[in-house]
Amino acid sequence: MSFQQGLSGLNAASRNLDVIGNNVANASTVGAKASRAEFADLYASSLNGSSTGATGIGVSVASVAQQFTQGDVVSTQNPLDMAINGRGFFRTSLDGAIEYTRNGQFRMDKDGYITTSRGARLSGFPIDANGMVSTGSPTDMRISTADIAPNPTTLASAQLNLDARATPPTTAFDPTDSTTYNNSMSMSVYDTLGSDHVVSLYYVKSATTNAWDVYATADGSSITAAPLSMSFDSGGQVVAPGGKFSLTIPPGTGTAAAQSLTFDLDLSQATQFGAPFGIGQITQDGYGTGRLAGLTADANGTLIGRYTNGQSKPQGQVALANFTNPQALSPLGNNAWSETVGSGQPTIGAPGTGTLGALQSSAVESSNVDLTAELVNMISAQRVYQANAQTIKTADQLLQTIVNLR
Repeated sequence: MSFQQGLSGLNAASRNLDVIGNNVANASTVGAKASRAEFADLYASSLNGSSTGATGIGVSVASVAQQFTQGDVVSTQNPLDMAINGRGFFRTSLDGAIEYTRNGQFRMDKDGYITTSRGARLSGFPIDANGMVSTGSPTDMRISTADIAPNPTTLASAQLNLDARATPPTTAFDPTDSTTYNNSMSMSVYDTLGSDHVVSLYYVKSATTNAWDVYATADGSSITAAPLSMSFDSGGQVVAPGGKFSLTIPPGTGTAAAQSLTFDLDLSQATQFGAPFGIGQITQDGYGTGRLAGLTADANGTLIGRYTNGQSKPQGQVALANFTNPQALSPLGNNAWSETVGSGQPTIGAPGTGTLGALQSSAVESSNVDLTAELVNMISAQRVYQANAQTIKTADQLLQTIVNLR
């Protein structure tokens, strides 16, 4: 009687429904991968082997294969969320055990480590003292929350136009009297302690043709013993090598500084055209101290810290791992897998290198479960289950008929 075939069919169909149900349950799980039940037929064999006309004895579940296809990348509002677009896994460490995941929902704990919701620390490559990535063994990624050190100004420059139609003032220069100069502008520079100083430049048209005098003050105090002189040619360009000066702000001027600040002032890009005074661009290479304001990740996995002083600094690079046979990874739950003999050893590198996918910040990879297809598969599995139950019912009726023979 075909009880055994029907029973094996019921078990296989039930197992298939389990797999489908698990897929449906994880349709909204970030980084989850769908699975597929794979079946194999069963045949009894003797010492001489099974005959060509042998009847099978049922079915078995050969394996439950994970499907590591790409899920949709969905944008989020968390800058530490990361999605892998392509192959690879995030490498994490939980109490010394190495795990791998596609779930990029990360956060920063109280110690500055980038972790998952269950506390597994994200692995990456640290940044050395020169700001370069140390591509050795990956370590737990830790963000430094210390203030960034200030950088004193060494060069300040301005692009501007001085009106060639201006007339020289008739009285001696006085920064408090706007009638004694033609135009003025201000910029901020920074000393060794990160304190900012407001440097004001006053432009006075000279009685000499195509010549201007420039006076400078820092925090209201003069820092030029004599006016700086600029000359322009007939085309309105600064006569080379003019327009380059050295200015010094002494200690105690404005905000207290540890020492005097000397920086170069470059006005060689200034012009003298018959147009109103205008400032095109002001730049300087110094900045004050800054506190960590946020983090972003670029496509190659570098975590960049953004500071309140407008500066940015790399904090580390996310490490990705890939396997020759990812379907052999052992699922651990909590969106994590572990390495097995069948999966092979991981190949670890930076995102976008080799076979590893690129990284997208402020985004996560959604589950690759096709909910519509799973519901259709559920109907098919249900029908298979009913058909196998009918096989057992029919065999039972046949057996009952035989038992009732007189």
